[in-house]
Amino acid sequence: MIEVLETGLVYRNPKPLLKSVHAWHPTLALMDNGDLLAAYDLAEAIGALEYRTYLSRSTDGAKTWSEPVEFWSDPVEDLARRTVRISKRADGTLIGAGRRSYCRHPDQGGWNPETYGVEPGDWFVLRSADGVVWSGPEKVEPPLPGPYEVCHAIVETRDGRLLWPTGLLRTWEGEAPDGLKALALLSEDDGQSWNGYLEIFSDPQGEVIYHEVSLIELENGRLLAVAWPFNAVAGKTLLPVPYAIAPDGREFTVRGSTGIAGETTKLVHLGGDRILCLMRRTDAPGLWAVLAEIRGNEWINLEEVPLWQGSESRMLGERASATELAELHFGFPNLLDLSDSEILAAFWCREDCIHNIRWLRIGVD
Repeated sequence: MIEVLETGLVYRNPKPLLKSVHAWHPTLALMDNGDLLAAYDLAEAIGALEYRTYLSRSTDGAKTWSEPVEFWSDPVEDLARRTVRISKRADGTLIGAGRRSYCRHPDQGGWNPETYGVEPGDWFVLRSADGVVWSGPEKVEPPLPGPYEVCHAIVETRDGRLLWPTGLLRTWEGEAPDGLKALALLSEDDGQSWNGYLEIFSDPQGEVIYHEVSLIELENGRLLAVAWPFNAVAGKTLLPVPYAIAPDGREFTVRGSTGIAGETTKLVHLGGDRILCLMRRTDAPGLWAVLAEIRGNEWINLEEVPLWQGSESRMLGERASATELAELHFGFPNLLDLSDSEILAAFWCREDCIHNIRWLRIGVD
């Protein structure tokens, strides 16, 4: 029921013999005129100080992409790594979820290898009508001090709320003042304020970080989320991937297991009760797809297929977690529903020692 129809590259360093440029963390948006936009991060290395988000456009259904452009100018001049995740809203405009990570320890790449904590930072929102001219940044004051992971674009629900899926991380010193949780920041005034949040997963023991949460809206306003639970004390991923459901769209009261051995799992709704998810398997090499159905509150796997079989890569717990995280070979799939039977996915992957953004056109029968 799942097959790869086409594949290609959004971005690959065109002159690797002259300069080092690598790419990570794509998000996608389909404009009303049919253009595709891809936002992704470029830098000479994953922890480089010039880490920034760039934008490319495709006018031919993902076959070719424009050269990357740094699509907004930040008025804040402090040394910081900057990243933005984009999504399209119901009115056809674009919204960008951004974060600055201030480089207080520029020789460490943003993560403390001793504590698995991160640099301090702040959040902001960008807006655009066409993906060319962007306004902002608009500063965001989250309901909890954080720090947070920037792992997801903003989701607009059918009733007009904005949800910003994220996860609480440890501070540089290793503290977690509000616990370790996956949550969705909530705005009910078009992103002018973010005063509330929906708690998705949490660990009262303070050991499990819920990386790279993914959240979608199903039929009848239900919300479905998955995350990558990582035990920061043991340095290992907890399996299988958990899921959570908010039956009323406002409180996650149902939780269970997907039965999938994976990391960095991301979701797309196919209509009805069916979903497609992509992940980095921990029990087999490559990027995999799983077709599943939500029957009531139960997750049922229907089919699983490898989509891209690159090198094996996962968190092993053999060295410092920050080191293993930085040395992963691929991940962060982002999915876009093109029609009832076709999905466009983009992910970053290392091929021939270069980190690219690769796209896949996936057929789902």
